[in-house]
Formats: sequence, C-alpha cells, structure tokens
Amino acid sequence: MKSAALAFLIALTAATTAGAKPHSTFRVHAEANESSGPVFSTTQKLFGRTVTIEKMATISEQDVTTLKTYRAADGTHGALFELSEHGRLALDSVSVDRRGGRLYVFVNGRAVTELQIDRRVSDGKIYLPAGLTAKEAELLRKEWPARK
Repeated sequence: MKSAALAFLIALTAATTAGAKPHSTFRVHAEANESSGPVFSTTQKLFGRTVTIEKMATISEQDVTTLKTYRAADGTHGALFELSEHGRLALDSVSVDRRGGRLYVFVNGRAVTELQIDRRVSDGKIYLPAGLTAKEAELLRKEWPARK
C-alpha cells in the first residue's frame, strides 16, 4: 500500500513538472534604509555600487496585465508594463512614500535597471527604456498574452 502511494506521488510530481513552461519573473524592489536590518533588507552590488533593497518585492509579475516591448536605440529591448489595480496602487504608494529614492527592476532574476522616484506615478505603468535582452523580451511577450 505504501509503495503504491509513493509511486502515485512520484507519477503526479513528474506529470505536473513535465508540462511546466518557462516562467518569466518581473520584480520591482524599493531601496531600503540600511538600518532596516537583515530580516527586511539585503545588500547587493548593482550597477557598479553597493545598494540596500527591500527583500519583499513591491510589484511582481502577478501585478502585470499588459506588456509592450520594442527595440531600443542601443540594440537592447525596452518594455512598458501596465499594472493591475493592485499593482497601480502599490506603484502609487511607493512613489509617494519613497520619493527621492530608487526602485530596482529585476527580470528573471537579473537586475535590468534602476529608476529614480522623482514624482508621483498614479497611471499604473512602468517604463523600461532599455536593458532587456532579445531572449528576455521574447519570453515576456510569449507569457503575458495569456495573463490578461
């Protein structure tokens, strides 16, 4: 009986992972105060300097409803991410609470850009002018049409 249950669990696990498609991640982390401590923040070397960012992403791929990509002048790709109501409110809140700070955008775990928070952003759109690879842009385009 135990061996039958174990075989069933192994077969179920194999069936669910075999059909999995590549998953793109999009995370936006706010700059953190260095005194926040290691529970809430982490220090990383990004864009040539050491920065402290919040461990918990302010915005994730779950907040994206629409994506538009394009080829940038430097040969990389840029993107416009349109956010859901939850994402729009998160972006609005962080742009008010953290004005003068920075947001760090990660796509598939790679730091793509940093954005200076210089004004309130209430339209629910995050614009990446450049920095995505062709493969990242292709993966993002493939995934987001199914996520509307």
